[in-house]
Amino acid sequence: MGDTNSKQRFGERLRRARLMRGLTLREVAEKLTALGSQLSHAALQKYEKGLMGPDSSVVRALARVFDLDAGYFFRQKAVTLASIEFRKLTKFPEREVNRVREAAADYFEQYLQIEEILEISGLALPRADLSHRRPDDEEALGTEAEKAANLIRQKWKLGEDALNNVHEMLEEHGIKVTEVKADESFNGFSGWADADTPVIVLAEWLNSDLPRKRLTALHELGHLVMKLPEGVSHKLKEALCYRFAGALLLPAVALRARVGLKRPDGISLRERIGLKEDWGISIAALMRRAADLKIITPSQLKSFHFLNSKHRKTEPGIWPGAEKANRYAQLVYRAAAQELITRAKAAEFLNVSLREFDHLFASEAA
Repeated sequence: MGDTNSKQRFGERLRRARLMRGLTLREVAEKLTALGSQLSHAALQKYEKGLMGPDSSVVRALARVFDLDAGYFFRQKAVTLASIEFRKLTKFPEREVNRVREAAADYFEQYLQIEEILEISGLALPRADLSHRRPDDEEALGTEAEKAANLIRQKWKLGEDALNNVHEMLEEHGIKVTEVKADESFNGFSGWADADTPVIVLAEWLNSDLPRKRLTALHELGHLVMKLPEGVSHKLKEALCYRFAGALLLPAVALRARVGLKRPDGISLRERIGLKEDWGISIAALMRRAADLKIITPSQLKSFHFLNSKHRKTEPGIWPGAEKANRYAQLVYRAAAQELITRAKAAEFLNVSLREFDHLFASEAA
């Protein structure tokens, strides 16, 4: 690896691997020492800056430290995530932000590569332009967010029924979705891979609360679909994305048909649980939806939040659906079956051993 471009490419891959594992250069050097390698902090700096190229023993040692296939450091395709909508989280440190972003970029890099191998083209995402509205006109922008959700239901031919599997629905319509390990200070983010592929990243812990996972995924879709006016506040932007998500999960026509146009007496707990179980929307999001549609008053919503926070730790009711998608794995199996990639490469794509891949592949073929 003597030429400058190769050194710089390796240095960038090393930097991204380090960030993906949430490590400093000094911590990497310490881990290498524990494995018996003599790579110093200074040498790692030179590698990362592209001033020096590694030999095969260095690559093997780094692959062990990062628990990555050695081929990671020589991938030609490198995905850049842009226009990321990352919520301002004071409890989520910068090191964790970098780790989550790079882990997601690595997954999307491989996802786009397998699509390229199979010659699969991306799908255009419907967009809703709200930029002509005043950035402080909350009511008008809320109405536009409802229209944007209706646009998605129309373009994707979703009808007026409940969404069975949001994760799968997003994947079927060209949005790449991945899940990452993170604590509960992080829910998710959205953005664009290589400027033209919409992507959504969700925290794995949301699988313990599927209605919240569904709402979070569609909130992030709102960031991708809606072009908001310049100068709109962060608070209003988030509120509009929640309005979009709620409208997509539970259309106004369906909610009004169930509870009526006005509920001065409020919505009973039995009704709330029934709506949650039928539509996969949390009770908290349901009440916010009812307030957005003026079915209940702002004071009723405020009272609900007060009583809910005071008396309940978990919501009653269970969404019985599933929130998983297997599209990426299916594409890898297809490429392996068509002998477009080797079994070893397929195992690398799925981050499993060759033996484990053979078992999974045989199960798929059965």
